[in-house]
Parts: sequence; structure tokens; C-alpha cells
Amino acid sequence: MRTFFAFLSFIVVSAMAFADNNLYEKREFLYKGDTLRYRVLFPENYDKNSSYPLVLFLHGAGERGNDNEKQLTHGASLFTSEDNRKYFPSIVIFPQCPENEFWIEREKTDSWNIDFPAKPKITKPLFLVKKLLDNYRKHESVDKKRIYIMGLSMGGMGTFDMICRYPRYFAAAIPICGGVNTARLKKVRKMPIRIFHGGADRVVSREYSRNAYIELKAQGSQKVEYIEFPGVGHDSWTKAFAYPDYLGWLFYQSR
Repeated sequence: MRTFFAFLSFIVVSAMAFADNNLYEKREFLYKGDTLRYRVLFPENYDKNSSYPLVLFLHGAGERGNDNEKQLTHGASLFTSEDNRKYFPSIVIFPQCPENEFWIEREKTDSWNIDFPAKPKITKPLFLVKKLLDNYRKHESVDKKRIYIMGLSMGGMGTFDMICRYPRYFAAAIPICGGVNTARLKKVRKMPIRIFHGGADRVVSREYSRNAYIELKAQGSQKVEYIEFPGVGHDSWTKAFAYPDYLGWLFYQSR
């Protein structure tokens, strides 16, 4: 089955150029006076009597705002190609973090070093994302054993943050050029996690991803992988999205 999913992933990536991001519906989630803007893609011929995987994608810092569009800049076309919609029917959510806010609590001590707290408070944007997911789990046809999360840069950090907070919520995770306080990773040592980073990243050090991988292996993880792209800078997501079996690996996972 893994070979079949790998073949499907190749087809999906090759068709990305023809994808239509307008297929994502514009929506707003309201919770106790706060608003989270997001885009959602439903499967073709969505059937309430069926159940579908749910994928959460967290964008990077450059896509923050309130236009409810920029968050689709990277990654959205992975899920809208004709082949992907056929072979990987799923509910895909792209929330947008407001300008000047962050998915995670962290301190950037200088242009290179980031301090990830061991016990960070959840930020308002990420809190709203969790409430949004809960709402979809309750009211839509979501396969609760196949909820996935991925993100890049700030969103890669948000991916780590979410799985550490809710280790039994997600079936698998793909953090790209992210980072986390490694003391938090013990809770996710049994989760399938694929970590991607560029070897020449000058924005978010590859050491954050390397250290996360090392710590997870030290904790006994048998389901963590680390893929580093030599010579690639911060934009490691383009290589990651084209990685063989990228989507196939994800949709293969189940709790």
C-alpha cells in the first residue's frame, strides 16, 4: 500500500501547476468575540455520511494578515490538483494568523537565535485554530483517527507546538523549517513525524530540526524522520512538497 501511495504522490505533485486555489471557500470562525479567518477545501461530492481525513496547514510569518488569501501562497495547490482530489479526498483547512501575531510564544534573541519556552502559553491565534478544529470534528464528516497537521517556518513551529499540546489529537505531523523546545517532545515520541529543513537556512537554523529529531530518537521514537536538503535555504518547503511520497506518507497514517 505504501508503494501505491507513493505513486499517487508523484502524480499529485506533477499536477500542482494546474491546481485552482479558488476551490478553497472563504470563511470566518467566531469564538467569544474573536475572529479567525480561514479557507477550507472540501472533497468533491462531499458526503456527510462518509468520513474524511482532515489536514490543518499552518502558514509562515510572511503570509499573516486579514485578507484571507495570503495563507494559500504555499502548499494550497498540493490539495487542489485533479488527481489529489480523486485519490486523497480530505477536508483541508488553511487558517490565517493576524498581522503582528504569532502561532507560538517564542523570543527571538537576535537575528539568528530563537528561544522556545519549555512551558509556553498558547497564543490566541493557535487557541482559535484548536477551537476551529474541534468544531469541524463535531459538525463535519471527519475521520477522528486521521487528523493531520503540517506547517512551514512559523507554521512549522506551530506544528510542533500543537502536537506537543495535543499528542492524542493528531495522527501525523510534518513540520518544515520549524523548531521547538526539545523538552516538550517526550509526549509525541510515538507519533509519525516527518521533519524537513534546508541545510543552508539562514532564517531558522537547521539545528532546531536536527535537535528535535535527535531528541525524539533518544526518547525511543521509531516513527520520526528527518530530511535535510543540502544547500537549500529557508525555502525548503518547495523541495518538501516535491519529496517522493510526501502526501502518500501522510494519508497512510492513522491513530
